[in-house]
Amino acid sequence: MEQLLQQIEQYKQEIAGIVPNGADALEAYRIRFLGTKGIMKSLSAEMKNVPVEQKKAFGQVLNEFKQLAESKYEDWKNSLGSGTAGKANAIDLSLPGDTLPIGTHHPITLVRDQIVHIFGRLGFSVAEGPEIEDDWHNFTALNLPENHPARDMQDTFYIHQQPDWLLRTHTSSVQARTMEKQKPPIRIICPGRVYRNETISARAHCFFHQTEGLYVDENVSFADLKQTLYFFVQEMFGKDVKVRFRPSYFPFTEPSAEMDINCRICGGSGCSVCKHTGWVEILGSGMVHPKMLENFGIDSNKYTGFAFGMGIERICQLKYRINDLRLYSQNDVRFLQQFTGAV
Repeated sequence: MEQLLQQIEQYKQEIAGIVPNGADALEAYRIRFLGTKGIMKSLSAEMKNVPVEQKKAFGQVLNEFKQLAESKYEDWKNSLGSGTAGKANAIDLSLPGDTLPIGTHHPITLVRDQIVHIFGRLGFSVAEGPEIEDDWHNFTALNLPENHPARDMQDTFYIHQQPDWLLRTHTSSVQARTMEKQKPPIRIICPGRVYRNETISARAHCFFHQTEGLYVDENVSFADLKQTLYFFVQEMFGKDVKVRFRPSYFPFTEPSAEMDINCRICGGSGCSVCKHTGWVEILGSGMVHPKMLENFGIDSNKYTGFAFGMGIERICQLKYRINDLRLYSQNDVRFLQQFTGAV
């Protein structure tokens, strides 16, 4: 008993002489005095060797020593928490929260939404359809029967297990499905992704996005088509945009025309995007072919209509001066961050 009391007294003096100094020293102190193999544990184990009549007195001394050791540990730990190191890791609940980085829509989405908004002001509603399409809705119903040479204009991805099915090559298939279910008047735009078997380059990709429009009603004329498209390009690119129409051929429209605007990248002076002509073709258009109307039971003697189609990537390229179509699908954060806050 006397020997244990002397040891405890020595440990008390040792604790009293310790000067708190860093987290490492604090942990070493905890292990030495309060750890599972520490001094406190070994002193408690000596209780069995103390005579019965002295156990109570020894227990009191042992509890006092334990309280001293634990008190020293807590004071030491608290002093570290109030120091410079502790403040660096402390959480100040009175501070405002961290600002999260602002995300943005993809540039293709931004331009698509703007196109939808512009035509929405003219009364066009949005129509959608499947990306896996059948031959009838993608080709035949659009006046491209089997073996028609116009099919060679589009390199198509056919589904091997079912050759009659394919990845749609244009969103004109949505126009076909709409005319199949709805009678005139029809006024729709059809934004969506399309697929063609083309070599990927700065100017082409195996998938891209289109917006096609269709208006069918009584007394619809080519003048209506031109004024609709004039309104669109001025709203998209500004009132100073220059426009020209060139005769063209599309199997589902007659007459047909391609629409060019002066290059927004070089201002018309000539660059690689406009092939140094100063003009960029942005869409194809024309009056809906009577045969296409008749394919869906619409009286071509009573109704006429116009249709147009544009690549969203091309519009986006001219609006934001992007010179490589591959940037749209590479998910490069540096590229995408440029459109934060874009309108």
